[in-house]
Amino acid sequence: MSITDTDTDTMSWNPKALDEILSNDEGRPVLFTNARILTMDPLIGIMTGADLLFVGSLIVGVGPAIVTAAEDDNAIVVDCTGMTIAPAVVDTVALAGGRGHRSEYVATLTPGNAPDFLVVPDELATDVPNAVVTLISRPERVRALVAAGRPVLWAGADVPGRATAPQAGIPISPDLTGSPRVGVWIDVKDFLHQELTADGRYDETRGGRPHAYQGRYWIDGDRIDYLDDLGFWAYGEFQGDELHHAGYVMKLG
Repeated sequence: MSITDTDTDTMSWNPKALDEILSNDEGRPVLFTNARILTMDPLIGIMTGADLLFVGSLIVGVGPAIVTAAEDDNAIVVDCTGMTIAPAVVDTVALAGGRGHRSEYVATLTPGNAPDFLVVPDELATDVPNAVVTLISRPERVRALVAAGRPVLWAGADVPGRATAPQAGIPISPDLTGSPRVGVWIDVKDFLHQELTADGRYDETRGGRPHAYQGRYWIDGDRIDYLDDLGFWAYGEFQGDELHHAGYVMKLG
């Protein structure tokens, strides 16, 4: 990507810090320091000359003077002078005042939340919507886009080895022969029987009515996605030896 230099040498923005973050396998803290931070948290608000500290995929501190402990903690330090840090995910309901409790806010830059954020020059981030617009319309001006603590964009360019988006289109069902999750799952009230077969198909019996719903499924970690032959999507979650789906709790029969 060709980048026009307008205010600083964007391609050399904190290159050492990027290398350290990408090679950070020891759980070192990462500190973005001396920034204006739009936390979107109603208690913390906007902070200037502030620091954002995270370890792995968890924010552990936000505010001024955290940098004083950076050397003690062997933190990776990213100088954000002249930059604004904003949430990368916008909670539009919160922006409109539609959440009644602070704990209900989604994606704020608050200790305990995931470090999903943008670093943008101050003049391009007067507020969170403007910061997001910069990402969409002028990505070359974005200094960093971080998702769950891992850089995705840096100095306006894709980060080497970054995650790639899934390809569009319905994926091919994998061969699940031998998977411990293949079999007939039965809910605790014996109403729903959901058979998962090794060819990536499911077949539901509901209240004794066979083939009530049939379709394809895909498992990603503990998540299962369903595409019914009628065309609708649904999902479930494996929790230990249980499968939770649409209010039902099932176990292998």
